[in-house]
Formats: sequence, structure tokens, C-alpha cells
Amino acid sequence: MDQTKMKNRAIDMLHGPIFKGIVLFAIPILISSIFQQFYNTMDTFIVGKFLGDHSLAAIGSVNSVFDLINGFALGIGNGLAIVTARAYGSQDERLLKKSVAGAIVIGILSSVGITVIALLGIKPLMHAINVAGLLRSIGNSFMPLVFLIFSSLLNIGLDILFITQFHMGVAGAAIATVIAQGISVILCFFYIIKSTPILIPNRNDFVFDKELYKDLAGQGYAMAMQSAIVNSGSVILQSGINGLGQYVIAGHTAARKLYMFCNMPFTSMGQGIATFISQNKGANNPSRIRRGMLDAYIYDFIVAVILTVLLLFAAPAMVRFISSSNNPIVVGNGSLYLRIVAPNYFILGILMQTRSALQGIGQKLLPLVSSVIEFIGKVIFVIIFIPQFKYMAVIFCEPSIWLIMTAYLLFVFWRDPFIKSGKKA
Repeated sequence: MDQTKMKNRAIDMLHGPIFKGIVLFAIPILISSIFQQFYNTMDTFIVGKFLGDHSLAAIGSVNSVFDLINGFALGIGNGLAIVTARAYGSQDERLLKKSVAGAIVIGILSSVGITVIALLGIKPLMHAINVAGLLRSIGNSFMPLVFLIFSSLLNIGLDILFITQFHMGVAGAAIATVIAQGISVILCFFYIIKSTPILIPNRNDFVFDKELYKDLAGQGYAMAMQSAIVNSGSVILQSGINGLGQYVIAGHTAARKLYMFCNMPFTSMGQGIATFISQNKGANNPSRIRRGMLDAYIYDFIVAVILTVLLLFAAPAMVRFISSSNNPIVVGNGSLYLRIVAPNYFILGILMQTRSALQGIGQKLLPLVSSVIEFIGKVIFVIIFIPQFKYMAVIFCEPSIWLIMTAYLLFVFWRDPFIKSGKKA
């Protein structure tokens, strides 16, 4: 494969220092995530500032539904990208192009299906609860960052315009997000056409390949189902939270926005690990994978310590700023959530890296089982613990489940025959 065209911005994850390569790849993803969460948080800030606690609680009560739909779609995309990354690691350009072609076909069909299902099912779901992957698969995480920064700034501007000038209320924030995300997708699409010809399939690459499509669909829908199960559990958990009152919901909403910021160093590393391991699986190099995972675990510990210290002192001020509220219930509950969850970020980081690693080596069922564990755990908390212990049960719900999931994922990953094999880097 002629890779000279990709050397400008693609990170070489098959050779050289392991941790440096993963971190260089993950940094643009982290910055992208920060900008994306920044404009999501600005939605919360602007709504809280100009529309008040009631509107902020309304947005918070449906966040889990949005995450369910959005997470399913992103899961498909991430799964398809993992197969493409393995093709890139195997140095097979024809297979790479065919995997991109298959990803396009499956992605279009899936998008149509998700849209139809969401439009038909969103209203009953609301009543029930009371309320860029291809570029990264070849090691280029820089250009998606550029497009996202532009769309983030656009989203904030549109938020202010629609809410303060056009008086569109909560709907204005939603429309601004859709427009900004759409522009980001279009920019990314045109960049791929112009600058990364290695990802452009020919007509012949669209010929149906049963085994390839089986791999693409299996990986894509496995990750989509994993995300759907996790977020379905979150919808159920949200139903328990929604019964605790609007000020609890508002405080939790602000805390979850901050939680998502704190989560980004781990999710970014997880995406880096997924690409790193997918490419090295394609190159048949388990020794390099093992060393990369140990480096990632050390990274998780260091970041968790930093975040714990930060939130111990700054949580109230951060919740007060994000929620634009001085209500003691809003600020107190949000701060308590952040301070208790923070020390458990180390466990969450290991969970994310290990699950990403299993997906990267092509495991479909085992990561899915971990999501089922999370779903069952959230159902148990909603039925048994939240009615009795109220918001304290909400706070301890996810850390308790993370511990069980992490133990399971570590066991199955390090016992995988490919990971245990004696091949050397």
C-alpha cells in the first residue's frame, strides 16, 4: 500500500514508541470532544441563563433519550471504523477500499432506519420516562478536530441567536445543534474526497462481499447494541431521577455536563486504543498490543488523581457556573455527585480502555455482555435503591456497576488467545 499520501497527518501506530503514538492520536480527539461538549454545555448554560431552572430540568430529563439514539448511530460508525482500521493495518489497500464501500452502504441504510424508528418511537418513550470515524481509522484525528471547532463556534452563535433574538426557547437550542453537526459532517465529507483518496472506493469496491459485510455489520451493530443497552439503562435511571423533583434534576444535569468533561481524557484514550489495537491486530502483533494496554492503565491512574483533586475543591463553583443557579439544592447535589464519583474515574478508565481493546481485536459478544451487566445494575438501582436512598443511590449507581464490569472485562481480555500468544513486536 502506498502510504506516502497519508504521512502528513496520520499517526504511525504500527511502529515506534507506543504510548507516544497513542497519545498523539488521542490529543486531537480529546480537543474535539472538549469542543463538542463545550457547545453542549453552552446549550445548558444559555438555557439556564435565559430560560431558567424549569427549562434546564426539561432538557436534563430527556438527555438520556438523546444519548440512546445518538449513541446507537455512533456505535455503528465506530464499529465500521474498527474493521477499516484492521484492513489498514494489514496493508491491504483493496480490502481497505472495499471496507469503506461496505461502511457507506451499511451506514446509509442504518441512518434511514434509525431516523424512522426515532420519529415513530420518541413520543411514547418520553411518556415512559416521565419527561468521524473513517479518518480516525487510518490514524488521522487532526482534521475532524478542525471541522468540529468550526461547528462548535457556529453552534454557540446559533444558540444565542435563536434563544435570545428569535425567542425559540428550548427548540432553538436543539435546532442550533442539528445545523452545527450537519455542517461538520459535510466539511469532513468533502475533505475525504479531496485529500484522502485512499479512502475513496471505486465502483468495483461496492461489489457485495459476504464475509466482509458480515464482519462490518457484526462489528457495527454489536457496538450499536452495546451503546443502546447502556443508554437504555440510562433512560431507566433517568426515570428514577425524574421522580426526585426539578431541582434535583437540574443539579444532576449540570453535574453530568461536568462529568462528561472529566470523562473525555478516558474516552479519547479509548478511541486511540481502539484504533491502535485494530491496526496492530491487522498487523498480527499482540506483543505491541499488550504493552500499549499497560501504558493506557498508567495513564488512567494519573488522570484520575488529577481530576479527583480538582473536583474536591472546585465542584461547587463549577456547578454554579454551568447551571447558572444559586439554588442550594441544585449546587449541593451536583457538587456531591462530582466529588463522590471522581475517585472512581480510574476504574472507569480501565473499563473503557479494556472494552475498546476487545472491540479492536474483533470481539463482538464479550463487550456486549458488559453492557448487559450495566443495564441490569441500573434497573436494580431504580427499583430497589433509589426509592429508599433517593439521590445518594443515583450517585453510587454507576461507580458500583463500573467495578463489576471492569473485573469482567479484564478477565476476558487478558485471557484472549490472541493477546496471550507469544508473537513479538
